[in-house]
Parts: sequence; C-alpha cells; structure tokens
Amino acid sequence: MMDLLLINGQYPDFQSGEMKYANVGVQDGKITYIGSETPEAVKTIDVAGCVVSPGFIDIHMHEENFKEEGEHYVIAQMMLEMGVTTAVGGNCGIQKQDLSEFKAVLTRLGGSPVNYIMLAGYNQMRYKLGIKRYDAATKEQRETIKALLRQELEEGAYGISFGIEYDPGITLEEMLDALTVSDDPHLLAAAHYREDCLTNIDSIMEMIEIADRIPMKFQISHLSSCSAMGLMDESLAAINHAMEKNPRLDYDTYPYNAFSTYMGSAVFEDGCIEGWHKDYSDILLTDEPYKDVRCDRETFVKVREEYPDMLAVAFVMNEEEIASAIANKNGMVASDAIINNGNGHPRAAGTFPRVLGKYVREDKALPLIDAIRKMTLEPARRLELSDKGRIEIGCDADITVFNPDTVIDGATFSDLHIQPEGIEYVFIGGNMAMDHKKTVDGRLGRFISYK
Repeated sequence: MMDLLLINGQYPDFQSGEMKYANVGVQDGKITYIGSETPEAVKTIDVAGCVVSPGFIDIHMHEENFKEEGEHYVIAQMMLEMGVTTAVGGNCGIQKQDLSEFKAVLTRLGGSPVNYIMLAGYNQMRYKLGIKRYDAATKEQRETIKALLRQELEEGAYGISFGIEYDPGITLEEMLDALTVSDDPHLLAAAHYREDCLTNIDSIMEMIEIADRIPMKFQISHLSSCSAMGLMDESLAAINHAMEKNPRLDYDTYPYNAFSTYMGSAVFEDGCIEGWHKDYSDILLTDEPYKDVRCDRETFVKVREEYPDMLAVAFVMNEEEIASAIANKNGMVASDAIINNGNGHPRAAGTFPRVLGKYVREDKALPLIDAIRKMTLEPARRLELSDKGRIEIGCDADITVFNPDTVIDGATFSDLHIQPEGIEYVFIGGNMAMDHKKTVDGRLGRFISYK
C-alpha cells in the first residue's frame, strides 16, 4: 500500500517536454507510481485542476541570521509557503554564521521548514580579518581566507560565493586565487557582479572570464538587478554564446523590477542615483523608524550613516527586461530573498508564485513547463541533486501542488507576510508540510551536505 496518492492532476514530463495527466503515488519518501490507475494508499488526495510539480528549488537566497535574530525561522518559513522545498543560502559572499553553527541550530530546532544547502561566503571571510571594502587582500590574508573556505567546504558547503560589488577591493586575481582551494568540478562558484550594467556589460564579461578559468561550475547571481537597466539583450546574448562553449556557466534571476540590499553597502555610494537615471524617491526604506518611507536626499544620507544595516528597495529596473531574463532559454528562477527583522523585499515570499501567475498565466512570457523547469529541474541539475527536481519513479517526493489558474504572489513591499494564492499542498520527503496556507509540519527539511 502506498503512503500517498495524488489523483487527477497534471505533472511536467521534462523528457517529452509536455504536461501530462496522471496519478502520482508516494511510498517511503519516494515517488513510486505514475499512471492512470488508483492503487490503494493510506491517504488519497484529489488534485483535479492542479499541477503536481517537483518542489521548487531556490538556488539563490539568504539564510536565517540566527546570531542576531534568534533561533527561529522566518525566511525559511516564507520559502515553504511559496512552494520551495530546497533552498541555497550563503550567496553574494554573505554568510550569516559559520556553517558549523548553522547546522547546530537546525539540529537544535529539530529540522527546518525546507531543505537547506549552503555556500561559503568569501566576503564574510574578509570581514573576519577586518579587510576594508575598498582594499585588496594581501597574500598572507588570502592564505588565511583560503584556510577558512576549506573549513566551510569540509563542513559540507556546496561551493563558494562572492559579492564583488559589496567589496570593490576584491580583484579578479583575488577571486581566482580563492577558487584554487579545490579542483573539484562539481562544486559551485557564484558571484554578485562588480557593478550595474549601465553603459557596458563589463561586469558580465568578467564573470564569463572567471567561469572559463576555473574547474567549478559558475553562477551569475540575480542577472536582472545587474542588467535590467537597458543592457539585458546584450547581457543575455553574451551569456548564451558563452554557455554554448562552457555549459558550466549559468545565471539566476528574480521577477521584480526592484532590488534590495543594505543601505550602508557600496551599492549606494555617491553617484548611484544619477547612474540609474532615477530619483531618491525611487529608494524605499523597509524598517523602523523609516518603514515604508520613500527617500529624499537628506533621508538617504542620514539612513546610510545611522542605519547602514537597514534594507532598502530600489525601483531602478525595466519590467520588459525582467521578462526577457526569465523567458530566455537559459537561466533559472531564484528569489535572492533577504530580510531583516521580518522586513525587506517581497521576493522572499512571492518569487515562484509570481513567475507562474504573472509571467506564465497573465503575460504569457514563457510556457508553464519552461517556468517549472527553471525552478525545479535546472537547479537540481546544477546542484547535482539527482533525486530531486523531477516527477519520476524513484525521485524524492518533494512535491508542490499548485493551481495554475489562481497561483500568484501575495506579499507586497509594505507587507511580506501575505501568503501567495494557489499553493495547495507542499510535501517534503513524502510528508505533508503545507495544506492550503496552513503549515502542517515545519520541521521536515534537513541540511544537505556536499560531503
């Protein structure tokens, strides 16, 4: 007898490239049946009108900050509520705590709302050594950083991430040197670009060069916030051409025309507003005492000085270029989710439903099966999670059931805690985690170690 049977739904068959109708059965945490019959099961759920999708895999998000915000889940819970079953933290060179500490908290909490994978954050290692953002690391400092990176890899990190824009002193040579810590081609390197593509795509070309010079896979982080200010077509053309020669290269992108980062970061240095051809009022503050306040110059300067750790949202990207990055033949959907004190950008709570609702159903920017592929199969392949990302016999029963006619994001820039519509059920390892916006079990996720 099966543990679970989902009947009358449709699922993405990536081998044929078609959506197919079938019943899907689960036993012992694995998908064990796909067909037209209705074998006996402990629990049978009629999901007529819904898609039985692999659980969404968010290859680029920012994990919980247990050290500063306490040992409880906020962002991982948001991940679960929008259908994510596996999430990758430690991106943009930012690691909120050492991996050993992170794993210990997950153990103490008895699991996580989602499965967690982590990257080792290069910038965080610089901060440990007190290296200033505009300074390059010395030879001695590089050796210390590499030792710290090796330690994180030994703890189970899947690779190394960089936030070049956040610390402009990081040189190309410094990054290439850091990536000599391993010659394992299965590891993943990822980078937040050096600067926005406003007048040229030099930042994209630098990352393509890195990909060509390392044995690891390389991920260009959140392409939309780099190139959706007028140079997306040129960026996509360069990436697509490079990927024909080097399939170890790829990118991720999110479905909003605004980015979010810390007010004190180098992103908001002098000249940024003019460079974007925007106004200070295009910067929205997200936390008290300025929550939901649009900047003027005086407020902008004051908050950068007095509240550098406050997250801000910058509405500086072009909507049509966002759609191009999502619909391109290459690339993956990822949230770049980051929040402070429960506040921040709605991408943390709405990315995947928004792609399915706005870009697939409403705008018809790409077919449903392509959108699902970009948020399941492709990141699973990228991370070499051979048992995830597909509805196939023998795969892990990480499953998200959604209604394609109603699915849409709910979170707003003022309130991240509005749950999306149309996410009907989420299963992790065959066990029900979510049932129509209600968390049934928020501790089914585990830490997935590279080793």
